Amino acid sequence: MRRSAVISTAAVAVALTALSGCKDTSGGAAAPAAPAATSAAPVAGAFDPETALAEAGKAPYAASVKIVTEAAGQEISTTTGRSNLGTRFTGRMEVRSPGAAPDAQAVWMETVTTTDATYVRNPTASGSGWMKMPRSEGGNQADYAGYAKLLLAIGPSARKGMEDQGGTPAYHLTGHLGIDQVASVDPRTQRSMKAKGVTGFDIDQWIDSQGRALRFEQRMDMRGVPASNKATFGEFGPVETFAAPAGD
Repeated sequence: MRRSAVISTAAVAVALTALSGCKDTSGGAAAPAAPAATSAAPVAGAFDPETALAEAGKAPYAASVKIVTEAAGQEISTTTGRSNLGTRFTGRMEVRSPGAAPDAQAVWMETVTTTDATYVRNPTASGSGWMKMPRSEGGNQADYAGYAKLLLAIGPSARKGMEDQGGTPAYHLTGHLGIDQVASVDPRTQRSMKAKGVTGFDIDQWIDSQGRALRFEQRMDMRGVPASNKATFGEFGPVETFAAPAGD
């Protein structure tokens, strides 16, 4: 397989992993941490991150999500949708890859995860309909509040302070987590990545006063290629119901 095709295939897998549970990632040691920018001016609405995270698990919520996956400095795929967080994962997501590399194939995939099944389709395939599959269980969803707590446990170096994120006061956390450290917050990713030789990855995370992730970035090495996921969360609201697609 050519290098560009490897980048495209691996990076799309990373994008799916970052959100909720398509956890089959590959890679080696983590890429070097990028410098973390901090806000020069005071931000109104300052809060203590530990207090915010103490509130995080009390009220599940729905959020709109966007994840941009990059490899070797090139944007490979974009994942968008809406899902329930802080509770059993359900949601509707779409993954698009432009196939920008010379021999890379464009990807467009839609998924709907309900309480009892996962539905997948490729809208570009002729005659493609929804395919129903059993939903995966056993800790598939990443616990973003848990990630933030792990970063706080690193110590003072993880606390970058208050910053403004799109008009919302946010606390910026940063650090490197070893692969065994994330077993409690992202067990399936931990098992899969460890089996493939990943030793850890670098994270920057911004949380709001309720402990919800506003922005979450991972940097790692995918088969010798530096890769990253850059996720943003917004339009928070009450938990929503995601039903099976019409026509199923």
